[in-house]
Amino acid sequence: MNGPHDLGGQHGLGPIAPEKDEPYFHAEWEKRALGITLSCGAFGAWTIDESRHARESLPPATYLAASYYEIWTRALETLLTRHGFVTQAELDDGHMHEKGREPKRVLKADMVAGVLARGGPCDRPVATPPRFGVGDRVRTKNFHPETHTRLPRYARAKVGVVEAVQGNFVFPDDNAHGKGENPQWVYTVVFDAGEIWGEGADQSLTVSIDAWESYLEHV
Repeated sequence: MNGPHDLGGQHGLGPIAPEKDEPYFHAEWEKRALGITLSCGAFGAWTIDESRHARESLPPATYLAASYYEIWTRALETLLTRHGFVTQAELDDGHMHEKGREPKRVLKADMVAGVLARGGPCDRPVATPPRFGVGDRVRTKNFHPETHTRLPRYARAKVGVVEAVQGNFVFPDDNAHGKGENPQWVYTVVFDAGEIWGEGADQSLTVSIDAWESYLEHV
């Protein structure tokens, strides 16, 4: 979707200013926000792709005014209500009114280190060979779905060259909406800056993205 998260090439938002020696957290509540998000994710009720879509689906004014972990927390409220763990009334007053849905799993303190170490691998086997190879010229598709996609707006309908074949991975555009994992080949595609940004671009620069196979077509 063309949401407030997809800001590549947008004007008026100021320069990117990385914070020197930035701490992991800027406030104590951010630690708790991360912990609650991970704990609720362990329930097994939604995928990482659905959680990303919940974040990008926040109203633009809310998203752009929120800090990083505030976005996580607001999206988590959406997921918890959507899947029946809490009601909006319970979130509003901060108290449980009735027993909600029972989680499939509960992440306990002694499990955290192992769970984080294992991560959540999303590589999967596919039965077909890759359609594209290193050096192939490809064009990204031009589409504007209202649903989740990992193809950024600035890189649509652009011609680039396949730089690497990365393997097979869960297709997030489907997985975010309960349509199954449907894995595809993923490719690193490199574009000249002029192809992405047009006149006035620094021609010494390139932009690389990782693109699922269905995003691409041969040139």
